Amino acid sequence: MNDQIIAEITREIAEAFTGAAAGRVYQLGRTSLVIAFHTRNDAHLYISVAPAEPRIYIIHRATRELEKASLAPTPFALLWRKHLAGAILHRVEKDAHDRIIRFFFDAQSEAGEAQERIVVAQLTGRSANLFLLNEDERIVDALRPLREAVQQIGDRYDAPVASALLKSSPPAPFMRGNFGSFSEAADNYYRKLETDQKFDQRASTIAARLRQETGKRRKLERNLANDLAQHGDAETHKRIGDLLLANIATAERDGSRVRIKDYYAGGEPLIEVEIDENRTLQEEAARRFARYTKAKRAATEIAARIEILREEITEIEERANELTRIVAERDAQALERWREGDGRKRVETQKDKRSKSEERIPGARRFRSSDGYEILVGRAAKDNDHLTFRVARPHDLWFHAADYPGSHVIVRSSSNSSGSASSKRGEIPHRTVLEAAQLAASFSQAKHDAKVSVNYTHRKFLSKPRGAAPGLVRMSNFRTLLVEPREGVERII
Repeated sequence: MNDQIIAEITREIAEAFTGAAAGRVYQLGRTSLVIAFHTRNDAHLYISVAPAEPRIYIIHRATRELEKASLAPTPFALLWRKHLAGAILHRVEKDAHDRIIRFFFDAQSEAGEAQERIVVAQLTGRSANLFLLNEDERIVDALRPLREAVQQIGDRYDAPVASALLKSSPPAPFMRGNFGSFSEAADNYYRKLETDQKFDQRASTIAARLRQETGKRRKLERNLANDLAQHGDAETHKRIGDLLLANIATAERDGSRVRIKDYYAGGEPLIEVEIDENRTLQEEAARRFARYTKAKRAATEIAARIEILREEITEIEERANELTRIVAERDAQALERWREGDGRKRVETQKDKRSKSEERIPGARRFRSSDGYEILVGRAAKDNDHLTFRVARPHDLWFHAADYPGSHVIVRSSSNSSGSASSKRGEIPHRTVLEAAQLAASFSQAKHDAKVSVNYTHRKFLSKPRGAAPGLVRMSNFRTLLVEPREGVERII
C-alpha cells in the first residue's frame, strides 16, 4: 500500500469506528489480526504487518467466519484484551510524512481509573509492526518481535525515519474504481491475491512431491542397472565355462593365466582367461556356470523391476503434465481435490495396484531397500509372530539381532512382490541384506552399540517351539553379519 491509499483508508476507518468500543481480537496469522468493534454492520478492522505487504483496511465478515479462521491468541492479542477490551476509540491520525497510523483509545485501568492507550500501525515495509503504547507512549508490546538495536519493550515509541521514496512511491496495485470504498477495493484485491498465493503454494508443494517421487525411482533404476552390469553377460560366462571343459586336456596354464582354444570363433584362436591359481579348470567352469545362472536370472528379475519403475515414472510424468494444465487454467477445484488425496491416490506404484492387501500389514513398519525390495519390521512381540509365521513366505529372508530382544525383520523375495513362480530362488542382493541387518540392529535393544551381530536365514528354516512366548523362534540354519545399527533406507509406512 502506498502513502496515498493509506491516507484514504485512514479517513474511512475514522468515519467507521470513532466513538465505537473495541471488542474481540481475532489472530489470523503471526503478523495479521482483525479487531472487532461494536458496530451495527459487522465492520471490523483488518491489520497485517507482514514485511512484504503491510496493509490495513475495513472488512465485513460474519463472526462465525472469523472464529473459524482464528488461531490461538498471541501474547499481543492477550494484552490487547487486558488493556483495550471495551475501550472507546476517540481519535485516528495518520503521520503526515509516512505510512503510520495512530489509534487513541479511552480505556480504564484494572482499578477503574481512566487512562489513554495508543495503538500504532507502522506499515513501513521491513520495519512494519503493530505497537501497543501506554499514556506516556512507552511500548507495552508489539505484534512482531522487536530488534533490540532499535527499540525494546518499555522504550518510548520512536517512528522510523520517513523514506525519501515516499514522494515518488509507485501507484497502488488497486484503485477504488467501482467499489464503494478504498477498503472494499483493498479487501477484494488482497483476498484474490491470497487465494492466488495459496493456489501457487499448493501447486508448488505437489510438483515438488512429484519430482521427489520421480527422482527416487530414477535413482533406483540406476542402482538396478548397475547391479545388472555387475552380474556380467550371462552368455559370456556360459561360453567360457563350456570352453574350459572342452580344453581340459589341451589348456596351457601359467599361474593365474590359462590359454584355451575358442571353438566358437572362426579359426579357433587361442584366448587367455584369468583363473584363481588355487582353482582347477573344472572348478572354474562350475563357477562360470553358476555365474551364468545368476546373471540370467538377474537379467530377468531386474529387467522386470526396471520395467515396473519406468511405468511408474511415466504415470507420474503424466500426472505432472496434468498438474501443469491445472496451474495454467488456475483450476482451484481440481487442485483442491488433488490436495485432499485424489491426486496422491492416482500416483500409485504398480505394486500398490497389484495387491491392496499389501498396503496395510498390521504391526509392521515398511521400508524399501536401495535395490527395490520391500523390508518389513515388526513392532511388538505378537506382531513379530504374525510377521514371521503369517506374512513371510519360505524364500523371504528373516533377520534378528543376536542375543538381544528386538524386532523381526523380513526381506520379501522378488517372487512375493511380482508373483512370478520362476523367481522363487532369486538371490536377494547383498546390499539389501546389509540394509535389512542394519534395520534389525536399529530396532533392537542393542541399537546404541557401535556394532551388532545380526542372525539371518530364510523363513523356511524357522519354527515356533510349542508353548514359546510371542516372538521366540527356533533357527535350524542361519548366518551372522556384524553391522552398524542404522535406518539407511526409504520408509514407506
